[in-house]
Amino acid sequence: MELRDLLLLTIEKKASDLHLTENSPPILRIDGRLVLTDYPRLTRDDTKKMIYAILTNEQKEIFERNWELDLSVAMAGMDRFRVNIHVQRGSVEGAFRRIPLEIPRLQDLGLPPIVAELARKPNGLVLVTGPTGVGKTTTMAAMIDLINSERQEMIISIEDPIEYLHYNKKSVIKQREVYSDTKSFAEALRHALRQDPDIIFVGEMRDLETISTALTAAETGHLVLATLHTPDAPQTVERIIDVFPPHQQQQVKLQLADCLQGVVSQLLLPRASGIGRVVATEIMIGTPAVRNLVREQEIEQIPTLIQTGHQFGMRTMDKTLKELYKEGTISYEAALSKAKNVDEFKNL
Repeated sequence: MELRDLLLLTIEKKASDLHLTENSPPILRIDGRLVLTDYPRLTRDDTKKMIYAILTNEQKEIFERNWELDLSVAMAGMDRFRVNIHVQRGSVEGAFRRIPLEIPRLQDLGLPPIVAELARKPNGLVLVTGPTGVGKTTTMAAMIDLINSERQEMIISIEDPIEYLHYNKKSVIKQREVYSDTKSFAEALRHALRQDPDIIFVGEMRDLETISTALTAAETGHLVLATLHTPDAPQTVERIIDVFPPHQQQQVKLQLADCLQGVVSQLLLPRASGIGRVVATEIMIGTPAVRNLVREQEIEQIPTLIQTGHQFGMRTMDKTLKELYKEGTISYEAALSKAKNVDEFKNL
């Protein structure tokens, strides 16, 4: 059993992920569901041998020191893979996320037109949020590709690891990988401000220093695109504020209120047909009313503004779920499982 064969199978089956785990055959995730392959069960030696075959000596040293490693794998003529290697009950195991070579367009992803308008903003902070595995990276790649196709900009991208590969079109794109090209997100972001950027993409806003520098960059005339592992816009605002110590929070509210352009929160749901998945979005736009609520930290009122802000391109997740269900795109059960106000769905 060769790892290359398993990666080719992942591409052929249009799976999003491949999992190598001891005492189980290789596992694919197809349309959100785990599927066992027909290969024999993997032993501890199998998983370690396959995974170590793709690591450099330096990566092996890092992994054996930290017991965790993120990297990307590219093989000639194949889609790229984002890889996480970890230890489970003493066994070296891996999760491989498939990254298609071709960057999809925003409209092909099923995202509303307002997402493209956010990408066209000249400055400020645009966030794409949601749990792991809902396509945040793909949405961001499509937004960056739109900018690259339409505008002459200097784009600095900081990722861990690099996933979609961008090539210069109208813009110049510099993709920097954490631990390969730079020590950390915060370090790269701080130095990015001296690299004449127009647009900065931060793969993930993980810590106080990264969030603080991103806010400063957005405040000083740059367009900052970033992702966060938060489920919706109100919790995104709270997370950014709460990361800071109490004595800094008032200043952060003012900064965030001044620079926030919009938040796109997304989910991936199985199609009713059983083939493929569809994206569902909640969108908050940084209107004067929204900015005022952020400034005053009246976060609990944000959902009401989203609900009534249709003319600005805003929409709640429940509204999107209802539309997808009424179109027959997703099942009633799928809509109900992600709905915030379950009572509303009982009348559908």
